[in-house]
Amino acid sequence: MSRTALAGRVTADAPPGTVAFLIGMRVNRVRKVRQWLPVATAMPRMLQELLAQPDLGLLAARTYVSGRTVLTVQYWRSAEDLDRYARARDHAHLPAWRDFNRRVRDNGDVGIFHETYVLDRSETVYVNMPEDFGLGGATGLTPLAHRGQRAAHRLDSSVPDVPAVAPY
Repeated sequence: MSRTALAGRVTADAPPGTVAFLIGMRVNRVRKVRQWLPVATAMPRMLQELLAQPDLGLLAARTYVSGRTVLTVQYWRSAEDLDRYARARDHAHLPAWRDFNRRVRDNGDVGIFHETYVLDRSETVYVNMPEDFGLGGATGLTPLAHRGQRAAHRLDSSVPDVPAVAPY
């Protein structure tokens, strides 16, 4: 992540159909390293592959760790790109998915999850944040005033753009 924050308020310039994809794992039995380590090492391989080949559709990704849970927030160009990658025999995901299903899906030692959101309507605001953060970092930024001062207005332009605090 960039160490330099942009001054002021901006919002993401995400085209409709952009995808926010949350994917991760949870270690349920810490001592079962042989079960969860292959799951933990699969994601960095996939991200390396995706970042080296932008035409696959991944726009940006950031990984967070909290206790036993690892979460990677990904932004994709489209749901079709995400699905195509998930099922591609010649890329890293499908073999890792099959390995997980063969080795650990029913034993409870490690859990995996994902959530997929197609962003046909989205609202973001970044105040004094690095330009490569979040959805805005993946899709580009635009001054907040171009889309409206109020979050409700940015989601629905029929809502009056009357901010609760003075714009800055």
